[in-house]
Amino acid sequence: MAFIASVIDETPILSVITEIEALSWISHDKTKEQTIKEFVADATILALSPEIVAECVRLRRSRKIKTPDAIIAATALVHDLTLISNDKGFENIPRLKLIDPFTL
Repeated sequence: MAFIASVIDETPILSVITEIEALSWISHDKTKEQTIKEFVADATILALSPEIVAECVRLRRSRKIKTPDAIIAATALVHDLTLISNDKGFENIPRLKLIDPFTL
């Protein structure tokens, strides 16, 4: 809970891939869909940079990871951010700070 308390008033930071994934999510519940759109609109979106591309390539060459996940992980690594995800594919990436939101 300490982590949540420390970020609750912060602006969310998303990789461009997370932005695409969030906005592509289809919901039959228009309220949920609007909430996601507002969340993304309020977020800082981190675009691809040469440093993120290089880290992504390093990750892809060193382990079996899909390109979108490699971009998300590389973005967190390059910007020294904590990734909040329950995707088990991120667990074994060295130096990646990861929090499973369902364990908070």
